[in-house]
Amino acid sequence: MSKGKKYYLNIEGTEYPWDDATITPEEIAQLGGWDPAIGVIEIDKDNNERTLQPGEVVELKPGHGFAKKIRWKRG
Repeated sequence: MSKGKKYYLNIEGTEYPWDDATITPEEIAQLGGWDPAIGVIEIDKDNNERTLQPGEVVELKPGHGFAKKIRWKRG
């Protein structure tokens, strides 16, 4: 876990704090409260959607701005 930096994830409209600089789709699904087998879709600031692959590592940027630009939903 990173020290001093706080990350915020927007998962289906709810913001979750996260302490590490990376996250996997399985961790995103767990935070969001759904079965990882459903999948996770990343939505960027331009509303482009991309399905994350199981075990993929997503690098995060600190701060609230990231949560508003990148978000995830169940796939």
